[in-house]
Amino acid sequence: MIELHTWSTPNGRKISIMLEAVRLPYRVIPVDITSGDQHRDEFLELSPNNKIPALRDPDGPDGEPIELFESGAILIYLAEKTGLFLPRAPRARYEVLQWLMWQMGNFGPFLGQAHHFNRFAKEEVPYAIERYQNEARRLWGVLDRRLEGRSFVADDLSIADFAIYPWCARFEYQEIDPGQYPRVHDYMQRMAHIEFVQRGMQVP
Repeated sequence: MIELHTWSTPNGRKISIMLEAVRLPYRVIPVDITSGDQHRDEFLELSPNNKIPALRDPDGPDGEPIELFESGAILIYLAEKTGLFLPRAPRARYEVLQWLMWQMGNFGPFLGQAHHFNRFAKEEVPYAIERYQNEARRLWGVLDRRLEGRSFVADDLSIADFAIYPWCARFEYQEIDPGQYPRVHDYMQRMAHIEFVQRGMQVP
């Protein structure tokens, strides 16, 4: 059975949503990042960058076990393993992958910094708050424009949506009002009503 080493963060929930979507059996191994579990030797062997999520699949390529870290790599792996949520046609495939990379390089890291300086920094740093708040608003605007005339970021539901939605769902941490981004607001409603997304958002 697949092992998902994870915690209740947007990055972790990308993978639990995907596993619920493709209906692969898996068991959850919580990694409590508030207690420092991510720094334990056994987890570092699985995830050298000491970040969740990480995945171990005993039935990897060619039937051999595989261990993976980095949520984007895991999403691509699971999509290719199952043939789901990542198109085979090159043009459609790259459309999904570019929006997955946009999330990995922008919509995650910069919103994560907004989370930190808005909620968790030990002291108030006005410059950092303003910088990351402005970037959060800009990125929400990018997503809002992308969703014009589309139900999902690459037209059909894909791993790009599984990566993006959990970060949208943390809008309060970013001090974002989704009502100011009507297309994203509607998109969030669509995603939130999908049963496997609901299940994945409850893991662990």
